[in-house]
Amino acid sequence: MQTLKQYSNHLLLSMLFMLTLFIAGCGSDGDPILGSSTSTTTATPVVLSTTPIDGDVNVTRNTNITAFFDKELDGNTVNATTFTLKNGVTAVAGAVTYANKAMILNPTSNLDANTTYDATITTGVKDLDGNALATEYVWSFETGDTTDVTAPEVLSTDPDANATGVPTNRSVSALFSETLDPSTVTTTTFTLKKGTTAVTGVVSYASKTMIFDPTVDLDANTTYDANITTGVTDLAGNPLAANETWSFTTGDAPLPALAPVNLGTAGSFVILSKTGITTTGTTAITGDIGVSPIARTAITGFAMSADPTDTFATSTLVTGKIYAADMADPTPAKMTAAVGDMETAYTDAKDRTNPDFTELYAGDVSGQTLVPGLYKWGTGVLMTSDVTLSGGATDVWIFQIAQDLTISSNVKVILSGGALAKNIFWQVAGLTGVSIGTGAEFRGIALAKSAIIVSTGATVDKGRLLAQTKVTLDANTVTKPLD
Repeated sequence: MQTLKQYSNHLLLSMLFMLTLFIAGCGSDGDPILGSSTSTTTATPVVLSTTPIDGDVNVTRNTNITAFFDKELDGNTVNATTFTLKNGVTAVAGAVTYANKAMILNPTSNLDANTTYDATITTGVKDLDGNALATEYVWSFETGDTTDVTAPEVLSTDPDANATGVPTNRSVSALFSETLDPSTVTTTTFTLKKGTTAVTGVVSYASKTMIFDPTVDLDANTTYDANITTGVTDLAGNPLAANETWSFTTGDAPLPALAPVNLGTAGSFVILSKTGITTTGTTAITGDIGVSPIARTAITGFAMSADPTDTFATSTLVTGKIYAADMADPTPAKMTAAVGDMETAYTDAKDRTNPDFTELYAGDVSGQTLVPGLYKWGTGVLMTSDVTLSGGATDVWIFQIAQDLTISSNVKVILSGGALAKNIFWQVAGLTGVSIGTGAEFRGIALAKSAIIVSTGATVDKGRLLAQTKVTLDANTVTKPLD
């Protein structure tokens, strides 16, 4: 099973970018940069996910309660005051700890059966720069009547056991069957060796995955042994049944960084469509929009006013220009070129080879944190809770989706660590296309073989909607990426 590849090169690029920002004293694209002890940011920490999730039922009674953040926290602010668990008004006694960007509450005794609990993280929690959580984070779940006695399992490793030709600039990772106790993910429980020589590196944890990131590139044409010990446990304290050990052999070169998709002249449009753009409600678009080969009559709901030259039109709903194939020269040629470039960009994204992630989470990425790389699904992709893309300003994400992309109402695509929307490409081949739910927040470049539907009140923040059929809007805010 092919899953996680290529991580350390992304981390190195992110670190170099953050160092550059510190020296230059500048920002990124309005998106947060991970906090550190040597630089100051004003972005507040964000809860990426929790275990149990909000509204979960039949939760095992012996689980720890965990909240994962987008950045490192000040451990001194993680305590039994800032992280509480209650049954009604009755506080649950337990120890509160911090590890791997996660706050962990370990109840002193098993939770009551068939009972609703409320977890709260207060604004007393701060990151390393002193930025506090913007608002209290509260979620609820209901226990069942069982305890968890099942040991976690390693579902897959990357590189695979006995893999050869592994790029020298990559990390080593293992995907688990369930959420782990983040405090048990350490350089003691996850090691990498060349013969008897230990490799130095950083061990981290995200999305049920342990990651060993070597400090320097691995040696070429060399065999390495990875080992995860039984010191690793799940949130109920169940240890791995036996040590997980596997070997792989490097090749003679690093893996090159993933290149962004070249949009060509299609990149001058925030919305581009072959069969029409329609809106209802009060929509606000920043950037140019256009259609081709369809005529301007396929752009509806904008109350357009033609420029005297008839080379473009304007609307109070668009901060930019509106173009169509039936306008005066040179607009028809401009639009033919833009649509051609859009189709070329779609094909480029679809035909990228050697994916870093294949069929990850069976297409349901809800609540997950996704590192940079090339992702491939033979299915659709679903988001029913917030998804975080965590990486640096030069990192690239390309999502190859064979069916539809469906984002549920009020779900956000969150960018973390300085990631930029202009480097995120959603190639969607499904017949329905891209569906962005009511009140959702979408980021990145949508390259759709068919339609893009943006429901009431949804936001496209620093993104582009490039569709080979129709784009439908309903009281949306759409803004183009910053260059």
